[in-house]
Amino acid sequence: MDVRTRETTITFDHPFHLSDADGDLPAGTYRIVIDEEQLLGLSFIAYRRMATMLHTPALAAPQGRNECLSVNAAELDVALLKDQQKSAGEPASPSAAAAALMDVPQTGNFDATAISQR
Repeated sequence: MDVRTRETTITFDHPFHLSDADGDLPAGTYRIVIDEEQLLGLSFIAYRRMATMLHTPALAAPQGRNECLSVNAAELDVALLKDQQKSAGEPASPSAAAAALMDVPQTGNFDATAISQR
């Protein structure tokens, strides 16, 4: 099994809550690590997300306990969408939240997860 790890950051303008976190998390930019496994037996290269991890505390707030929370990617998308709605004062597109997690530089491999979420 071929596994790859991608990293990106996401920014929340407002405090937010995830079920895997103890209480609300403060606004800030957070490091996200995504582990994916290659799907074998296809005529093209594709990957499936296995895990999404959120590193706390936020990058600009290094005080406190460092944690790596395994989070549900869909729940993270919803939290980001709600944050965007609060910031804009209007409903945000669901694809905008997904795009934030998928906006990671690729190494030239076809990424089926990015296509399937559009």
